[in-house]
Amino acid sequence: MSNHNEISSFIWNVCDDVLRGLFKQHEYGDVIIPFLVLRRLDCVLEGKKNEIIKVHQEYKDKFDDTSKIINSKLNLKFSNYSRYDLNRLKDEPNKLSENFYDYLSSFSTNVQDIIQNFGIQKHIDKLDSNDKLYILIEKFTDIDLHPNVIENHVMGNIFEELLRKFSEMSNETSGEHYTPRDIVRLLVSLVFSPDKDKLSQPNKIISVYDPCCGTGGMLSIGKNWVHENINPKVDINLFGQELNPQTYSICKSDFLITDEEPDNIKLGSTLTKDQHTSRGFDYMITNPPFGVSWKSEEKQVLNESSESGGRFSVGTPRVSDGSLLFLQHLISKMETQGSRIGIVFNGSPLFTGDSGGGESEIRKWIIENDWLECVVQLPDSLFFNTGITTYVWIVSNNKKSNRKGKVQLIDGSNLFKPMKKSLGSKRKEVSDEQRELILKTYSDFKETEISKIFENKFFGYTKVFIEQPLRENGVIVKDKKGVVKTDGSLRDNERVPLGVDVDEYFEREVKPHLPESWMDRSKDSIGYEINFTKYFYQYKPLRSLSDLTKELLDLEKESDGIMNKLIG
Repeated sequence: MSNHNEISSFIWNVCDDVLRGLFKQHEYGDVIIPFLVLRRLDCVLEGKKNEIIKVHQEYKDKFDDTSKIINSKLNLKFSNYSRYDLNRLKDEPNKLSENFYDYLSSFSTNVQDIIQNFGIQKHIDKLDSNDKLYILIEKFTDIDLHPNVIENHVMGNIFEELLRKFSEMSNETSGEHYTPRDIVRLLVSLVFSPDKDKLSQPNKIISVYDPCCGTGGMLSIGKNWVHENINPKVDINLFGQELNPQTYSICKSDFLITDEEPDNIKLGSTLTKDQHTSRGFDYMITNPPFGVSWKSEEKQVLNESSESGGRFSVGTPRVSDGSLLFLQHLISKMETQGSRIGIVFNGSPLFTGDSGGGESEIRKWIIENDWLECVVQLPDSLFFNTGITTYVWIVSNNKKSNRKGKVQLIDGSNLFKPMKKSLGSKRKEVSDEQRELILKTYSDFKETEISKIFENKFFGYTKVFIEQPLRENGVIVKDKKGVVKTDGSLRDNERVPLGVDVDEYFEREVKPHLPESWMDRSKDSIGYEINFTKYFYQYKPLRSLSDLTKELLDLEKESDGIMNKLIG
């Protein structure tokens, strides 16, 4: 087995042959994925196993943990000094469970962290007592998962497909921890391509960060894209943090096997426990969960929002959707010399919330600081777990001179090709040609049918409250000082675009209809929103009455013909 389809088919056969009846479907992934990782680690160490055991025997009486010495002497990133691996465990079937625990506990510390977060130990005894542990080990040792046989990007695709399918089997949110490859390739091209000259410099070193890194696919694709399209020699250091223990373990194990630094991947909530606090990053790419509540993290987030200079001090979005919190977090990590951010959102961050509210205040902060560079509307049905329309935001604190003070909007909603076979909710994909068209539209920075360019203030407005007099029996009521009382039930508001004189707007748009009204300017507030549908709306003239009549008559004749055939 050397390709994606063969291994995927093998996995599902293992589930049917070994796990069915013993585990519930929602538990399959908890067993299969750790074994897949263990087998891959074994394959990497296979040719070095005897040398590892030899070094361990030499130093085991002098040190409690010999793994650091082993790794140093043999130039390894991880090791296992047990005399067992999955293949050798089969030699002693009567002591299988005992030897399996010896095997697990003999991995180096960095792998122990991965194993602990998989939680595989709780399933070992159940497998063994039901005579399934040996069968499962035997199945996995039939496949060669060495990176020379199964390349890293193929292995990554396999892991993500398994996560998606296992999630679907357990009715959980599938695709929550990774992003389809066509979207990732588009996002990274938009983030990195403007810095082609900078990235082409000799001895260039950059950092790339994903605060919701999942299995690490976005990070690895970003790195590969730069090496393949800009500069194969640029030194790219990858960093990430992940909330889910299982996907964290997959990401870290993948980093162990490749040339990445696994300690750069951290476990935990980015919003409440940022584990990269001491540094910023050159490039940041991410797809935070859509519309997910941050209620469980509300106390810590609000505490930080009350701190001057805290990540969330400008405001917080409604508790039902924490997407904008992740963007605020990324902005806090922008380097003074310039950073670029690419983030995938649903539509909510564009327009949810009125002036003065958290979402609007965050948009105001971003746009007035001239950080928002471009927003790309994507087609719907691109994701595995949702059919909603999504958007890529490009944010930068070092805009090129021609982009300063402006925001580009690109309507890519019709740039897709239907998939031959749906994957969950994903029925569409962005082809290479369509991705190149979006990238060219972005790079050209010109107005076209799918590209609009606006001044920053275009998205802002002043919310003005319109008051009317209180009347009793048709008479205007005044207080003791002769001031007209306000009728709260008649209070209304107007959104006046920034750059438009509020007084002139009031006299022109309001006063003719409400001659006794006035504005309470003490309640003015500035808001920002981006309404894609409005900006790209194209009027379609209604069909003529004669055309509609003809079509109805044709349908009537057709239906009469069908009825006559049925009756006859």
